[in-house]
Amino acid sequence: MKFTINGETRETEADIRASLLDVLREHLHLTGTKKGCDHGQCGACTVLVNGRRINSCLTLAVMHQQDEIVTIEGLGQPEALHPMQAAFVRHDGYQCGYCTPGQICSAVGMLDEVKKGWPSYVSESLETSSLDDEEISERMSGNLCRCSAYPNIVDAISEVAGLNPAARQTVGEKA
Repeated sequence: MKFTINGETRETEADIRASLLDVLREHLHLTGTKKGCDHGQCGACTVLVNGRRINSCLTLAVMHQQDEIVTIEGLGQPEALHPMQAAFVRHDGYQCGYCTPGQICSAVGMLDEVKKGWPSYVSESLETSSLDDEEISERMSGNLCRCSAYPNIVDAISEVAGLNPAARQTVGEKA
């Protein structure tokens, strides 16, 4: 199988029944993407495929040979962090760090969804949505953090989204 991952063409021989997650970790040695539940319930395996966030444990790798795949390793490097990675560091948006790669990839994909005007379950209307803590929490609800770093994760996402921290409404403060 041949893939474009993090801007590079990569080839591997893997069973056509292998998940994208297993091919990334076991065959291509991109271990930043984590295997959490292996059932699509925790979000630790979130990667970007053609700019959209997906749970890589729920899709077959063979289905993505023509796609652009971005893992946490492709977002930034230690000397040149992606803005979301840098915000997670500044806001301590991680504790044990296990869920962090999936959280960051999901946050990057989520902000792109907001930019495109896609509503969520808690969006005020189908035409417009304001990005507040409740909206961020809803949009990130597929990514679990057992350490409960959620407030810091929301702060990091808010910073990258350009929200003024003083003007932000937290859950329960809506007028």
